Order: sequence, then C-alpha cells, then structure tokens
Amino acid sequence: MSFLRRRKGKASDSQPAPIEDESEKEQENQKHKQKQKLPSKDGGKPQKWSCVDSCCWFIGFICSIWWFLLFLYNAMPASFPQFVTEAITGPLSDPPGVKLRKEGLMAKHPVVFVPGIVTGGLELWEGHQCADGLFRKRLWGGTFGELYKRPLCWVEHMSLDNETGLDPSGIRVRPVSGLVAADYFAPGYFVWAVLIANLARIGYEEKTMYMASYDWRLSFQNTEVRDQTLSRIKSNIQLMVATNGGNKVVVIPHSMGVLYFLHFMKWVEAPAPMGGGGGSDWCAKHIKAVVNIGGPFLGVPKAVAGLFSIEARDIAVARAFAPGVLDKDVFGLQTLQHMMRMTRTWDSTMSMIPKGGDTIWGGLDWSPEGYCNCSAKKVKNNDTNTAAENRVNYGRIISFGKDVAETHSSKIEMIDFRDAVKGNNLANATHCDVWTEYHEMGVGGVKAVADYKVYTTESVLDLFRFVAPKLMTRGDAHFSYGIADNLDDPEYEHYKYWSNPLETKLPNAPDMEIYSLYGVGIPTERAYVYKLTPTAECYIPFQIDASAEGGSENPCLKGGVFSSDGDETVPVLSAGFMCAKGWRGKTRFNPSGIPTYIREYDHAPPANLLEGRGTQSGAHVDIMGNFALIEDVLRVAAGAKGEDLGGDKVHSDIFKWSENIDLDL
Repeated sequence: MSFLRRRKGKASDSQPAPIEDESEKEQENQKHKQKQKLPSKDGGKPQKWSCVDSCCWFIGFICSIWWFLLFLYNAMPASFPQFVTEAITGPLSDPPGVKLRKEGLMAKHPVVFVPGIVTGGLELWEGHQCADGLFRKRLWGGTFGELYKRPLCWVEHMSLDNETGLDPSGIRVRPVSGLVAADYFAPGYFVWAVLIANLARIGYEEKTMYMASYDWRLSFQNTEVRDQTLSRIKSNIQLMVATNGGNKVVVIPHSMGVLYFLHFMKWVEAPAPMGGGGGSDWCAKHIKAVVNIGGPFLGVPKAVAGLFSIEARDIAVARAFAPGVLDKDVFGLQTLQHMMRMTRTWDSTMSMIPKGGDTIWGGLDWSPEGYCNCSAKKVKNNDTNTAAENRVNYGRIISFGKDVAETHSSKIEMIDFRDAVKGNNLANATHCDVWTEYHEMGVGGVKAVADYKVYTTESVLDLFRFVAPKLMTRGDAHFSYGIADNLDDPEYEHYKYWSNPLETKLPNAPDMEIYSLYGVGIPTERAYVYKLTPTAECYIPFQIDASAEGGSENPCLKGGVFSSDGDETVPVLSAGFMCAKGWRGKTRFNPSGIPTYIREYDHAPPANLLEGRGTQSGAHVDIMGNFALIEDVLRVAAGAKGEDLGGDKVHSDIFKWSENIDLDL
C-alpha cells in the first residue's frame, strides 16, 4: 500500500500543484475565460450597448404591443366595446335613427349632401413625374400618405394656376365621387358618416342619398366651367325626384357648401350660358327644404387671418410655444410660405371673406354684439355692469397692437396705405424655397400696412388688394362682399353675386323651407391683434401677436385673438343673421316669404374618452354627430316641417344682435 501511495505521489508531482486559496482559483478562471474570448473588431474590447440598439428594441417592443392589441381588438366580440362603455357610463341612449324608426318614421324625401371646404376627397388623374404611381390615389383626405412621402410634389399638385384659378399644365386633380367622398375625412374621423348611418336606419339607401361632391378649391362658377358639377347636381336632383314618386329633395349643405348651394339655386334658374336654364320655378318644383349646417352665410373672420398670414388661433399658439417649428431651420422647408402659396391659389377661400362690410360686422367704434361673455359663467342680459366690463369692439377685425385694439378711434393716427409706394424687395427671390406675393411688396409696403394700424371689414378688402393683388384679381371676378341697393338692377344677374345672400334674392318658392342649424357656446375667432415679424429672408411680414392677452378685464382676448360666441369656426352673427332677420318674413332678399328657422345646439363636450367626439357637440365638424341635430334632420327628411320641430330653438343673443344691425329690408 505504501508503494502505491508513493507511485501516486510521484505521478501527481508531474502536474501543477493544487491551488488551495479560493481567490486564486477565481483569478485563474477569469484569466482562462479571457484567453478563450475571440478578439472583437475594436481590438478586443467588449462591445457596448448603443443608442441604435436601444431604439430598435424600443420600436420592436411598441410594434409588438400594437399588433397584440390589434389582435385582441379584432378577436373580441363586436358588442364588447359597448358593454364596457355601458358598464362605466350606464345604458346608452338609442341613436336617432333607431329611436325614430321605433316611432314609425320612414324615408320619404330623397337627400342631397353638399360638403364644405376641405372635407371632400380629391384624387389624382394626371400629374408630373414626381407623382408616378399615384393615379386615382387620394391627394386630399384619407391617410394623407403622399404628404409625408413627397411634400413638395404634393404641394405642386394641390395648387391651382395663380392666373386662371384652374388646372396647372399637366396636372388634373378631381373630386372623389359617391358617398365615400366625404363620409370620413381621415380614418376614424367622421364627417357625414354618422348622419348617413342614421338615415339608413329609417330606410334610406344609396339610391335615395346623393353626395354632391365638387372640387372645393375652385371658385363656384369654375366647378361648372371645368367639371360641369352644377349641371350634374341639377340632373341628379331631377332624377331623384322622378324616381321617388315625385317627392322633392331635402338638401343638407355643410360649412362652405352652404354658400355653394346658394350659388347653385341662382345658377339653376338663370338662363344659359351663364346659368343652368331651369327657369324661375325649378327650385319650387324640386326642393322641399334646405337644411344648412354651420353655414358661414356672411363669411368668417378666420378667412381673413388665413389669407393675410396663413394663420389661425391654433397656429399662432403653436408658434408662440415653439417659434422654429414651422420655420426653415427645423424642416428645411419654408412650411408656412408653401402653405400660403398653395392656399392663395384656391379661389374658394375668398368666398368666405366677411360680407356686408361695416354695416354687418361693425366699424371702428361699434359692433353688433357690443359685448360677449367669454368666461365659463354666462352673463345675464340684465347684468349691465358685467356687460360693460366685457365690452369688446369686434368691428376692428385687424389691429396692429393691443393698445390700438382698445383705444378710441379719435386717438389713433391712421396713415393711409392705399397709395403707398412699395419699397425694396423683402428678399432675394433666388434664396427662397417658394415665392409669395409678399416678396414683391417691399419694406415700404409692409410699413405702410402697419402704419394704418386698424382695419374693419370694408378696409380689409382694400388691404388684400394691396398685399395680394393677384389673389384679389381672381377673387373680384368671382365673388362680391357688399350689400345690394337695388336687387332688380341687371348688374346682380352676374354669377359673382350669387353666393352673397345680401346681393341676391332667394328663389320664388314659398313652400320651400330654409333652416340654419349651428352650434353655440364655443369661443370663436372674431378679430385679431397683429404685429410685424423680425426682418428675414423670404419671411411673411405679419403675424398674430400671441402675447396679447386681455386678462380678467377682457377675457375675450386670448393669444392675440378676440373671441365671440359660435361653433369654433363660424360666429353666431354669420350663421344666424339671415334666418333671424335678413330672410325672416317677406323681405327684399326673400320676396316670396320662404319660411326660415334657426336651430341652435348648445355645446357640451364629451363626458369621457369613451364618448369619442361627443353626441352633444356644437363644434363646426363634430356637430355632424350631434344626436339632437341628426334627429331634426331625419324628421325633416321624413316629411316634418319647421313648425313640427317646434320652430326656432335659440340659446344665443342672435335676435338681439340682428336688431342692432341697421339694414334696409
């Protein structure tokens, strides 16, 4: 045994001696592992986790969650979302179509929808090389995918010719046809879809509904010149009446579609070639009612800001928080300049410049509204102290400086700009991404505009003729903004007056009805405080002064914008005046005494996210999903008259404000 032990010991002597210390064992193991590592590309150093790896993992994680949620959404029963909603909010009320179907209402009068500006889809039929592969793809509406992929190409194809207001050479963009033209503006964002669905519940289908889609960029008369759209509307209405037992149509225009259909009613009765040659009784034979929704009958101040500086309250606020977001230094594109260049070729925008001048909208030291409650608490009519504190002079639609907006006109020194000489160019055009009319105006012209200090609705027209002569040359050929002295004057037979309710007569159709349905209770843009922007290359020299605040003394002034009552886009004054006074009874604008009704819907925002955009909204587009409005429309389509609905339903001071307007009727 001792021999064997000695042999083992000798054998073990030839191997390394065992390591007794544990720490030494760990060191040996680490050295061994390092020797086994393969050399890396950076000289053997261990690789580190990079930002790219983190981003890839984060995007992958988000996508995986998204697809998982999408799978669950498609796998769940169709009734599950409603079950969850009712579990939280309680039982939901029946949609108007279901409710009225239970009452026995059925489809009767064919329905014609007339969409407004921007809500109708446009598709490409011919384009330049940059638009290859887009034949009959939507350039407007839908997903707007091409806007993100090729923005400059998109702007080029959405613009019209700056001289003619028609197609540029080699480009044809045309309106989408059918109900899909304006049922949804974008996926999930309804326009007409909710109303169409409720009409279907009482028996309507595509043969009794017609979407009068048109290219909303064109002037109203040019839609006929280029596309024969007015002739198509006439033919379709005649066909619907003939194939539905002689029942007249109910026409439902929305937003700018209200002005477009006013133009149509004059066009269809006017003799050819300027008109449709239908005769003076065409509307009486074919139209039961015109149910206008959110109608800018007398224009909108928002159009002034859009044409003057391509702004509205939302853009002004965005620029105040992030001044470079829309400028060249972020996107590499002069975004607002491109938008101005494009939208100023759309003649339809000029149809919404305020009409009626200072008589309707107010002068330097007065306005029909007098005051407006812009706080959450309503001002009572007999609360004169509060009324005096919140008095706002809305007549000054543009003021250069908050002090100018609030000072009496006798203390303001106004230097006339109309004959001013336009000075040196604002910038070298070769350094600009896009040309606008401001580039020809010069520093002297910009100073002259600011020195005039304050503009009313009448002087705004002269302002546009000064700063945008090409725009107004086309605009003056297609639209008018005054008040007619004598409607029997042959001058008013021209088509440029047909969309202005103050320069044309309603049809001779005493059995027809006209409704004005619109939302109230939302602060709506009415006047603006402007400032000059710092001089720079290719800049837009005028900008809403978002720093102008009224505070507690004048809560109607926020972010450089004076607000009044309305639907967030159209002030009550524009939506309601014609049905409240201008057309009420037999007037020179309504010689046959067509009955008119006002139906206002007090805005109530959705109580929670599950309600989506709400069923009691008064907002300009969201009101198309308002259950009370939809019920009124369905009742009229099923045969009800205005008296059956209860006549007028008014929440605002529209009748009081209308009486403050001295208009010869």
